[in-house]
Amino acid sequence: MDRDALGAFLSRRRNSLQPSDVGAVVGPRRRAVGLRREEVAQLAGMSTDYYTRLEQGRSPQPSIQILGSVARALRLTLDERDYLFRVAGHSAPDRHSVGDYVAPALLRVLDRLADTPALVISALGETLVQNEPAKALFGDVSHYTGLERSEVYRWFVRPGTERRRYPEHDRDRQSRAQVASLRAALGAMGPNSRATELVRELTRKSPEFAALWDEQEVHRRFADHKTLIHPDLGEIEVDCQVLFTEDQSQALLVLTAPPRSEAAGKLELLAVLGSQQFSVERQQQGLG
Repeated sequence: MDRDALGAFLSRRRNSLQPSDVGAVVGPRRRAVGLRREEVAQLAGMSTDYYTRLEQGRSPQPSIQILGSVARALRLTLDERDYLFRVAGHSAPDRHSVGDYVAPALLRVLDRLADTPALVISALGETLVQNEPAKALFGDVSHYTGLERSEVYRWFVRPGTERRRYPEHDRDRQSRAQVASLRAALGAMGPNSRATELVRELTRKSPEFAALWDEQEVHRRFADHKTLIHPDLGEIEVDCQVLFTEDQSQALLVLTAPPRSEAAGKLELLAVLGSQQFSVERQQQGLG
């Protein structure tokens, strides 16, 4: 690990970005050149102190998960990301595998969707990044690790948590769609991929999944109309539009509602109050 090279690279990349590059609002009195360290830390989901130590060469070797988060926060290209991993003492990630890297172009689209829930997911249903309205609607899923990062896995192995966001009458349809999407991912990723591992574990742990898998359905959803249940706001009827990357390894999901509808008002409330406000209110009520 070359701490000096790592720190210099992070500092230069941070100073080359402007708040508008990451969808942030610039205040009238701002004098900082580039992004502040605390802004990068927030984007990467880590403490400002930890990120500062990375830049100053005072940290232990960062994990590949930390590096992936920093690469996404700094909007690094694939070449820049590979360099970041190497100076940090890791091998560069396999560009053909599913990982946490999100193309800067896709992130720029997400940055401009501050008023409606939007998130980027992998082919395996792993949430790679979500905006604040999406966190308020679905909860912050960044704490999941391993196979539990996949919504498909949680849907069948942790149904009590994942399925409560959907009306009971729609859960069978969602189950079939989850399985069909995973089979499409397996076909694209091949037998020696994490998709195979996910299928193997789900078949072992969930009889429901095993039965649906045997039906051999395969398709991906490009659009959907569904009702979601928020713990505080109740049912929210939304349209879900999906934008895939060219290789279809990742997708941007955007949830909207017709203008002036009740659902649109609830989405606006989510965007204004955010996940933290609802979390505080539920804790005060003894519900969190």
